[in-house]
Amino acid sequence: MPSTARIALNRPLRRLFDYIVPAGLALRPGQRVKIPFGRQQAIGLVVETDITPPEGITLKPIHSALEEWPALPKETFRLLSWASDYYQHPLGECLFTALPPALRRGRPAIEKSEDWWQACGSSAALPANAHKQKHLLDWIARHKSGVKSGDITKAGFTRAQLKTLSNKELIQAATPPEQNSQDQKHKETVAAPELSAAQQEAASQLPTPEDGFSASLLYGITGSGKTEIYLHYLKKNLSAKDQALVLVPEINLTPQTVARFQRYFGERILVWHSALNDSERLNAWLKIRNGEPVILIGTRSAVLLPFTGLKALIVDEEHDSSFKQGEGFRYSGRDVAVYRAHLNRCPVILGSATPSLESYHNALTGKYRLIRLEERAGNALPPSISLLDIRSRPLEGGLSRPVMQALQQTLDSGNQALVFVNRRGFAPVMMCFDCGHMVECPRCDTRLTYHRRDRAMRCHHCDYQTAATETCPKCKSEAFKPVGQGTEQTEDILAANFPDTPIVRVDRDSTQRKGSIQNILKQVNSGEPCILVGTQMLAKGHDFPDVTLVIVINADGGLFSVDFRAPEQLLQTLLQVSGRAGRGTKVGKVVVQTCHSDHPLLRTLCNGRYLDMADQLLEEREAGQFPPYRAMAIFRAEADTMEQSLQILDRIKPLTHAPSIETWGPLPALIARRADRHRAQLVLNTGNRSRLNKLLTGICQTLEQEKAPKGAKWMIDVDPQETG
Repeated sequence: MPSTARIALNRPLRRLFDYIVPAGLALRPGQRVKIPFGRQQAIGLVVETDITPPEGITLKPIHSALEEWPALPKETFRLLSWASDYYQHPLGECLFTALPPALRRGRPAIEKSEDWWQACGSSAALPANAHKQKHLLDWIARHKSGVKSGDITKAGFTRAQLKTLSNKELIQAATPPEQNSQDQKHKETVAAPELSAAQQEAASQLPTPEDGFSASLLYGITGSGKTEIYLHYLKKNLSAKDQALVLVPEINLTPQTVARFQRYFGERILVWHSALNDSERLNAWLKIRNGEPVILIGTRSAVLLPFTGLKALIVDEEHDSSFKQGEGFRYSGRDVAVYRAHLNRCPVILGSATPSLESYHNALTGKYRLIRLEERAGNALPPSISLLDIRSRPLEGGLSRPVMQALQQTLDSGNQALVFVNRRGFAPVMMCFDCGHMVECPRCDTRLTYHRRDRAMRCHHCDYQTAATETCPKCKSEAFKPVGQGTEQTEDILAANFPDTPIVRVDRDSTQRKGSIQNILKQVNSGEPCILVGTQMLAKGHDFPDVTLVIVINADGGLFSVDFRAPEQLLQTLLQVSGRAGRGTKVGKVVVQTCHSDHPLLRTLCNGRYLDMADQLLEEREAGQFPPYRAMAIFRAEADTMEQSLQILDRIKPLTHAPSIETWGPLPALIARRADRHRAQLVLNTGNRSRLNKLLTGICQTLEQEKAPKGAKWMIDVDPQETG
């Protein structure tokens, strides 16, 4: 009887496919194969071999194996199988998430060599107006031994400019300089960073890779030097043959993190994030899969890559919600990292100044080791935090007079300030003061945000855009004005009040261009007086030693949200952005504008002790029977009408009836219509996680057999970060 293998495809199907293994073809789980699928050829991954074929069915043979080795080694395969089961997502899509796009499409698993270039002509041969080409030629000429194409594009030049110079024979292909040996390539010359007494005490409590699996929660206040502890830990505990993974929440944090790590580890540092092109991803993937002793710094998906010598994991800013995938395979990078460390029998360090309540609860119950670092590095002191009640105060662009005075004093002292506005654009809405009309998104149940720079009205949920008008679209009145504050408006107000001071705006709009965040950081780190204006991007891990004043324009947004996580996220954001002040030798000050200065949460914020506030929030969560004291999952439905979405969930609800399982809904989502899709949800809440997992598996298998109405779909979100 011929051998049979079970194959997973990169399809949203909760089933696998059986194929005959041709004679002489040896297969292992995790191996890539080419198979016939319908009338097409498809790329699959082997899940099982030597299975009993179903009776009465003629199976097709596997066409070929793309490699003789498994693309997914044993630990990675087990990790993704567990994640598929836990997050209730089709196994095929989970497995293929660990492959770079090139390998998903069937490209050979071979590193693509890059072209190298040398200058061989003079810029005088170029037209006078070819400024960019001249700049590129001069830049290449400065690299006497040649420069590779990837470095040229990273420097901001384009392949079209490169091709033009090549066609004009002003540059020529060059031979790459001799590569150093593997040992020299990964040679490290800089000793481990010196630690303060407090840092040494924290570092001494971290388990070593020889101790096997452990999970440690490193609670370090902002500016305490957690990164130095990471560097010191890896320097002391990694051998020359080991691999390590450092997860960061944002691409924008990667450049400065990489620079700090490269100083100590040189070319061992490798990066992984969504901005890499296909070749860069493939080359990085191959280095990891081949066991090269890399230290990978990456965003969420890096935790799924096929490491073969992983000895340590670090999750920086572990509380950050961006570690949870928001669509498709909805996994938590942080939680998967903990399970990966368990499989690899190595330590994982979760670091944060504002730990998630889930991680903190795990530390309190003994699942994680809690390590405290409550002193700032060097001579820096935590900033003072004060509330400024703005009720009845005149505001200009959301800024009160005391705040303007504080900004002036800061600039006069030669220091920098940061103004935090948690909304991009010029204003949240445009409103007619004659008829009350506000412009709404035609595709979502939200209002359009006014962006004055582009004279546009945009939806921040579906990216719908239309031109802004001077008059009310409904009554044609000229009393059509912006209402509320956004980063653009705050930037304009500050520029008018401080005309001689650079105003640096940092939000998604201002950092879209490649290299823009690096240019902004370079300007700020010059130390010259300036005012930073930005959104949550500024609250994440940046080190601005000359910022001594932080202004929070309005802290009230999360106080009255329907989401049970809102108070936690509000505190984390406020403390993180407050932590940008006074990180150097200068004393920092934080002023929080609010209309609810008597709110107990904000009053507790002023003492700056996050764990005290976390204890209070945990008591509220326990009383309300919310995570981390209960396990939660949400069935979400989308359809062309709300009636269809609710019908899908009404069909699911009877399937959820089981002992100790509570169901809430179905109800429309907080934003019920997004991109012309009507959204509803059904929440499941229980104290028995294993029972919930078994229930969800059965429901998903049942739903898979039923055909959803045309244009409708359902999805499952386990451990949701957003409940609205």
